Amino acid sequence: MADRTPVNLLTGFLGSGKTSLLQRLLADPAFSDTAVLINEFGEVGLDHHLLERIDETTVLLQSGCLCCTIRGELSAAIKELHSRREREEVPFFRRIVVESTGLADPFPILSTIQADPVLKHHFRLGNVITTVDAVNGRDQLVCRPESAKQVAVADRLILTKTDLADGKIVDMLMSEIRRLNPSAPLWRSAQDMLDADALLTHDLFALADKSDLARHWFAEEMAARHDHPNHELAHDINRHGDRIRAFALAFDEKIDWTMFGIWLTMLLNRHGAAVLRVKGILNVEGSQTPVAVHGVQHLVHLPVHMAAWPDNDRCSRLVFIVDGLDPAVIERSFAAFLGLKGHGSFDQESRRLAR
Repeated sequence: MADRTPVNLLTGFLGSGKTSLLQRLLADPAFSDTAVLINEFGEVGLDHHLLERIDETTVLLQSGCLCCTIRGELSAAIKELHSRREREEVPFFRRIVVESTGLADPFPILSTIQADPVLKHHFRLGNVITTVDAVNGRDQLVCRPESAKQVAVADRLILTKTDLADGKIVDMLMSEIRRLNPSAPLWRSAQDMLDADALLTHDLFALADKSDLARHWFAEEMAARHDHPNHELAHDINRHGDRIRAFALAFDEKIDWTMFGIWLTMLLNRHGAAVLRVKGILNVEGSQTPVAVHGVQHLVHLPVHMAAWPDNDRCSRLVFIVDGLDPAVIERSFAAFLGLKGHGSFDQESRRLAR
């Protein structure tokens, strides 16, 4: 097992801070010999821009949810990285980290590494690192089965946004986390030092250390994969149903930051419960570099001024993942914002949106 390359999984529900954690890890010298596989829900690729690290060992998977439509692609991507490493076409790496979409059930991802006969010869399961949102995490654990599974299977837990959360809410969240996973070490990202060595040390996945619930879920996944691979894959492709949808807005003109803030505030005030995730890169008037924005339901984080544009495209991009909300509602509202922001009628449109 020591000769096999570990494949570590970085998971956590939408907006829980996976990309922010990965940014911190990528700056750590202990992480320098790592290949990163990034997956996003839907056909919109954005996290590779937010990471600001584009090189031949970073692969973006865009065709769907890792646990669903691109399970075969994950296997193919890992095999391709292995072949390129053997041919010395990419810098040597001694581990792979898969950052899953926040909607991913982690067990199909793990079973891919465990069950694929070619992968098993060269790779092994590393540990699972799960981020949990202190503000929204308790509701997610109760209402979203993917979130509960992400916590249950974790070898390392990172509690994010504790500086933004009420202490009583955090205490209730901790009780739920420990019910699902009583033993995994836990860090609080706002207070604790996070380094790659601490998170990746002893990175051999050990199912025996997991809760009875986690072992049951893993056994179910392996049995389904063995007995009904085609049926099970088709089921996973449609698992999220029609309620969860990902879409993007793109626009060329520079953004008035104040007006954009009013529009986004009004949108989330009215529809925040249905907006699982919003993130984007904006070309803002008066700024030479892009501004990254992130929001989860009613919570919007402070904007981040990125060091540089990731490529020559200066187009602003907003990605939404919504639950049961018609994308046309947001598209119409944003079209009104673009059309009215310079004509004194924007306040009227904002009030209409808030109703």
